[in-house]
Amino acid sequence: MPSHSNENLSKLYFQDFVLEGFGGGLETQAMLFTVFLALYMVTVLGNILMIIVITLDSRLHSPMYFFLKNLSFLDLCYSSVIAPNALANFYSSSKIISFAGCTTQLFFFSLLATTEAFLLGVMAYDRFMAICSPLRYPITMCQSACTRLVLGAYCGGCLNSVVQTSFTFHLPFCSSNRINHFFCDVPPLLQIACGNTAINELLLFGICGLIIVGVTFVILISYGYIIVTILRMSSGAGRRKVFSTCGSHMTAVTLFFGTVFVMYAQPGAIESMEQGKVVSVFYTLVIPMLNPLIYSLRNKDVKEALWRLGQKHMAM
Repeated sequence: MPSHSNENLSKLYFQDFVLEGFGGGLETQAMLFTVFLALYMVTVLGNILMIIVITLDSRLHSPMYFFLKNLSFLDLCYSSVIAPNALANFYSSSKIISFAGCTTQLFFFSLLATTEAFLLGVMAYDRFMAICSPLRYPITMCQSACTRLVLGAYCGGCLNSVVQTSFTFHLPFCSSNRINHFFCDVPPLLQIACGNTAINELLLFGICGLIIVGVTFVILISYGYIIVTILRMSSGAGRRKVFSTCGSHMTAVTLFFGTVFVMYAQPGAIESMEQGKVVSVFYTLVIPMLNPLIYSLRNKDVKEALWRLGQKHMAM
C-alpha cells in the first residue's frame, strides 16, 4: 500500500509543479498583486501604443523604428508569458502549473528574452551604420536586410530556447514538485531536479555568458565608433540629437543585460533564488514597462508622432 501511494505521488510530481512565488500573508499577496497588475497594464498599454504609433506614422518608417517596433512586440509578448499566470497565482490556493504548461512557459520566455538580447545588438549595429556610414546606410539597412536581421535574432533565440528547455525537462523531477519562483525558469527547476545537473549548469552559464559577452562586444564596438564620429561633428545640434537617440538605446541595454547577467551568467545564481525572484521582476515586468518610456521621452520624433496621433484622434 505505501509503495502504491509513493508511485502516485511520483506521478503527481512529474505531471504538475507548484509555483511557490513570494511568501507572506494575504496583505502581502494583495500588495504584490496590485504592483504586478500595475506594472503589467502599463507595459501592455505602453508597448501597444508604441507599435501603433510607429505603424501609423509614415515619418517613423525607417530601420531604427522598425527595430524599435519589434522590441516593443517582444516586450509585450514575454511579459505576457509571465504576468497573467503570476497574477492568477497570487489568489490561488493550489498555484499548480502542469508539466506541459511549465515547459511551454519556459520555452517561450527563453525564446523571447534571448531574441531581445540579439535585437539590442542589431539596434546598436543599425545606429553604427546610420551615424558612421550615412551614405551606405540606405543600401546596407534596406527593408530586406532589416527583416533578415530580425529573423536571425529570432532564430538565435529559438536555438537557445530549444537547448535550454529540452535539457532542463530531460532531467527527472522525483524529489519535489515545488518551484521556488513565480514562473518556470531554468535555475529554480535545476534546484528541484534529482539527477546530475552539472551539464545543465554548464549550458546555462556557458550559452548565456556567450550571448551576453558576444552581444555586449558588438554594442561596445559599435558605440566606440559612434563616439569617435560624434566627437568629430562640428554641429552641436547634431551631437545632441545623436546622443539623445543613442542614450535611449544604451539605457535599455544597460538595464536588460545588467539584470540578465545577475540572474544567469554568474556562478551561484542557481542557489540564490530569493535574490533571483526580485531580479526576475525587473527583467520580466519593469524593463518591458520602461522601454517605451525610455524611447518616447528621450526621442523627439516619437514625441511628435504621439502628438500628431493625439491631434488626429481629437479631430475625429
